[in-house]
Amino acid sequence: MSAPSPVRPAVAVAYHSGYGHTAVLAEAVRRGAEQAGADVTFVDVTAVTDEQWQGLDHADAIVFGSPTYMGGASAGFHAFAEATSGRWAEGRWADKLAAGFTNSASKSGDKNNTLAFFAAFAAQHRMLWVSLGLAPGWNSASASEHDLNRLGYWGGAGAQTPMDGGTDTVHGADIATAEHLGGRVARQAALVSAGRRALAAAV
Repeated sequence: MSAPSPVRPAVAVAYHSGYGHTAVLAEAVRRGAEQAGADVTFVDVTAVTDEQWQGLDHADAIVFGSPTYMGGASAGFHAFAEATSGRWAEGRWADKLAAGFTNSASKSGDKNNTLAFFAAFAAQHRMLWVSLGLAPGWNSASASEHDLNRLGYWGGAGAQTPMDGGTDTVHGADIATAEHLGGRVARQAALVSAGRRALAAAV
């Protein structure tokens, strides 16, 4: 007998990007998820098509992304979050995995508020939160700004880009950290999906 095919999870990346920096991170999350074996639905939340809504509804995991503006997620992302209220009422996203990423001009920029909002939003949808899963980088004399998780976030991927910099100034370590998040979510989604299939087959 041949070995069973590995589970190929469905991951959605739902993001808003005001000036393109967060879109660079979203692409990195997508790349990481695809490299880990996921099929990815890529969603700019300011213009969600019917097909993309279906992709979100059928995903095993959704990764939320937004810039941090004025200490929280952007208005564009909040509009999307409010548009999901019907899905919340129906429990369509219950038990999916969720994760998040954000960018601001300051190294702190109160990005934790945005990640906490994503986690609360996911909890309201009865989703299961996936943390970044990395130790903090760049926190000792021998460490480097090129370390993964150079800004030391746990709840999700945090990035910093100069407010007067173009999309080419998104830090390489932050891009790599976003790729790590995408891969981690895809691997966890595959494990959960395989476990659910095994349990269903045993019933």
